Amino acid sequence: MAYEVKIVSTSDVSNVTCAACNGQFYSSKADIHGVCIKLLTKDKTFIEMWNDNFSSMGDNVRSHGRIICLNDETKGVEVHYDPVTSIAVLYNFDYYGWVKSIALAIVTDILEDSHDLFAVHGAALDLDGRGVCIIAPSKTGKTTQSWGLLRTQNAHLITDDWFFVRLTGRRPRIYGSERNCYIDADIGDVWEEYTPLVTTTKFDNKGRGIANVRWVMGQDSTVTTASIRDVILLKRDKDDPRTVIDLTPEEALEYLVRNDFCNPHQMVRDERKIALRTEFYRKFLKDCDIHMINTVPPAKETQDLIRKVLGTQ
Repeated sequence: MAYEVKIVSTSDVSNVTCAACNGQFYSSKADIHGVCIKLLTKDKTFIEMWNDNFSSMGDNVRSHGRIICLNDETKGVEVHYDPVTSIAVLYNFDYYGWVKSIALAIVTDILEDSHDLFAVHGAALDLDGRGVCIIAPSKTGKTTQSWGLLRTQNAHLITDDWFFVRLTGRRPRIYGSERNCYIDADIGDVWEEYTPLVTTTKFDNKGRGIANVRWVMGQDSTVTTASIRDVILLKRDKDDPRTVIDLTPEEALEYLVRNDFCNPHQMVRDERKIALRTEFYRKFLKDCDIHMINTVPPAKETQDLIRKVLGTQ
């Protein structure tokens, strides 16, 4: 991970918060699954992408958590987080992708303790009424493969990056987290259907931008919720000749724990939180069909493997 999270006290962030609230900062409130997160930054691009990325929250709603972006030559690229006030101070960030992921991580930190709601760093789709999610370590193809599946007839994207979960007596019920997606500029190189979207998206210094997939796939190409039936785990292991591996829930859980739940964006990683998330995933996986896909082959071949295990054309 390219940034470090340091847990700090409320007094440590209070002076920073007062200065930011009284200073010349852009600010905006996002509604992330009912939680209000306020962003304060001097970077106009961050605010513009934030407003395109998330649904807005009314000005009369008090924030449940805050993100304050600052530049400080005495510090590295780091996050100071106070779990009591849910305030994160981000130092020397130049990448919006981390800003939005930290916002989602703060919401997760709040909900998993007080509302019995959990989160997965993964993609999810409704395939003609069938909930499918893809969970994977970074750089193994999660986003690429989720956008590939969206090309399926009667497919609907819920999220390509992060979703919230409520465990019920039936299959897990999931909910999307973002209004629009943060896409790579090369998505059209893999799936030509998205080339028009790429040509109309403004990309940042990391080659990523906020895009409205409905513009090319139709207004009904997204939905906000689904009941999960299939879990696709990805790995990229050249030393393993297998491309498709069926997993038991316990095998899948072991893989997720070993890989930090495939989520580099967790605000608190103490023993209690790890135990809480481990138990959540145990319950989440127990009623799902689980497959591991090795993404060593090219993206289109990997897509064919995923469609084969799902029985989807």
